[in-house]
Amino acid sequence: MPTNFCRRRWYAAGLLATLLICFNSPAAKTNRTSENVTVVIDAGHGGHDRGGIPGQRISEKDMTLDVAQRLRNVLAASGYRVVMTRDSDVFIPLATRVAIANSYRNAIFVCVHFNATKRMGAGGIETYFYSRDSLPLASAVHYYVAGGAPSANRGVRRRGYYVLRKTNIPAVLVECGFLTNPTEGAYAQTASYRQKLAEEIAAGVRGRNSVTGALSTTRVATSETVPLQPYIDQTKVSSSERRKSKRSHKKSTRKKKSSSKSTGSEARYASTDPEA
Repeated sequence: MPTNFCRRRWYAAGLLATLLICFNSPAAKTNRTSENVTVVIDAGHGGHDRGGIPGQRISEKDMTLDVAQRLRNVLAASGYRVVMTRDSDVFIPLATRVAIANSYRNAIFVCVHFNATKRMGAGGIETYFYSRDSLPLASAVHYYVAGGAPSANRGVRRRGYYVLRKTNIPAVLVECGFLTNPTEGAYAQTASYRQKLAEEIAAGVRGRNSVTGALSTTRVATSETVPLQPYIDQTKVSSSERRKSKRSHKKSTRKKKSSSKSTGSEARYASTDPEA
C-alpha cells in the first residue's frame, strides 16, 4: 500500500507539472491574449477611391487590401477573431467602417494605409491614434512596424482622423510607407515585404498589453516588454494655420469636383507635415 500511495503521489505531481508547463507555454499565452478579442481590420480606400495623390502610379487601395488580408491570416492563425471592413475592391464610407468597428465588444481597430506626397524623397513609417486608450496599441504597432521596415521612423502621432475619432474602441491607423517614394514603392510591390508588414502589425497587436513606460533604443527590450513610443500631438492647430486652412478651403470650393466621388469619400491621409 505505501508503495502504491507514493506512486500515485508522484503521478499527480508529474501531471501537475505538465499542466503548469503547458499553461505557461508561448502557445498557451497566445491563446489567452487572443481569447474573446476581435480585431477589426480596415483596408484603406477601395472602389472608386484609389487613394494616394493625382498621378500616383501605384494604387494605394490595392496595397492596403493585400496587407490587410495577410494581416487577417496571421491574426486568425494566432487565435484572434478577425473582421474585415472590406475584403474586395469596394468602396466603404467612413461612417460604415466606424459602425462596423463599434458593433463589436472587446475589440480593437487597425486601419492600414500607405502614404503619399508630391516630394518623391519623403519616406518613412507613421502610426496615428486619437484616444488615450489607443496609445498602447499605437505604440506597440509602431514599435514593430518601424523596427522591422527598412524605412525612416516618422514617429507616433495623435491626430483626429474620422476613423480614429469616432471609434469607441482602441484604434490605430498605420501608414506603411510612401508609395510616391521610389524605394518604398518598390518594396510595397513585393509580396514578401507586404507579408513582413502584416507580421509586424500582428506582433504589435499581440504586444499591445506589454507596453511599458521605459523608452528603449533596442529592437526588442525583452520577450514580455514593449517600450512606450513618444508621440507628437497634432490635434492642436495654431490660429495662423487655421486661417491658412480656411483660405485653402475657399480656393478648393471654386474648383469643380465630381459629386459622385466627393460624397462620403475617404479623407486624404497623405502627409502634410513640413518635413515631408
